[in-house]
Amino acid sequence: MIRQLLSFTALALAMGAPAHAQAPAPAFPSKPIRLIVPFPPGGGTDILSRLVATKLTEANKWTVVADNKAGAGGTIGIGEAVKAAPTGHDIVMGQKDNLVIGPWLYKNLPWDPTKDLTAVAHVAYTPVIIATSANSRFKTLADVITAARAEPGKITYGSPGNGTSIHLAGDLFEKAAGIKLSHIPYKGSNPAMMDALAGNVDLLVSSVPSAMGQIKAGKLRPLAVTSAKRSSSLPDVPTVAESGFKDFDVSTWYGLFAPAGTPPAVVATLNAEVNKLLATADMKAAIHAQGAEPQALTPAQFDSLLKSDHAKWKGIVEASGAKIE
Repeated sequence: MIRQLLSFTALALAMGAPAHAQAPAPAFPSKPIRLIVPFPPGGGTDILSRLVATKLTEANKWTVVADNKAGAGGTIGIGEAVKAAPTGHDIVMGQKDNLVIGPWLYKNLPWDPTKDLTAVAHVAYTPVIIATSANSRFKTLADVITAARAEPGKITYGSPGNGTSIHLAGDLFEKAAGIKLSHIPYKGSNPAMMDALAGNVDLLVSSVPSAMGQIKAGKLRPLAVTSAKRSSSLPDVPTVAESGFKDFDVSTWYGLFAPAGTPPAVVATLNAEVNKLLATADMKAAIHAQGAEPQALTPAQFDSLLKSDHAKWKGIVEASGAKIE
């Protein structure tokens, strides 16, 4: 009788076990998602971030809000994301400047991009563009090189800031061409753009998304893109490689990251939704309109890209001599 009673009790407990099982994780998202933009309004990172926020909101009935947290080459915004709760409700648009180059310029950063962030979804990549005012004397990249060789250091170029991937693309071009230009760093893309349009600097080195509006308006003359292939958004603009510098290839990428420890299921949800958007004709057209190229990756593939570029660009930063003043 006792044995039968124990068996019955065990069976009852087993049958009742589901009632005491752990409650399922709450649906994601359970509140608005903040997309931290680590650069000022108007630049390439800001443009793509707001596009992603708008499209995610439209496609999923989520509330995704872009929040600019600029400063220190984009590292302030990344730092805020690192400190956020790892729930997926605080994500950040990272790219080469703040995740790959910034850590080698800012020696005392309290975070490591390869350890303190979780790669969520790659969004796009873009070449850097070398351009000048539509009223400039320079019609081609060859014109710039000829003038720079005749007057070393006299030709100026503006960039969004010292030590950014844009600045370093300009530095790599100088080395490849064997010329000396004078770099003028600005605090963001827009101030550099305005001075280039006004003729206060001879050249603008910029991301394509940041320059695209003025190129379409006919106020900015593109001379070359720095990618291995021509930009699909600017098919008539030659590459630096085509201009006589074989294998020259510099581009930057943009993508979403979350704090380390964000649940894999949340990361998978965000990745899937972003990748769905990147596959739509509407999103592709919107990204191409900004001069960028959409590219979907898995979280693992994006993490691998981050880590390989992080290691590769250490030497490039050191060779450039770039310093934060």
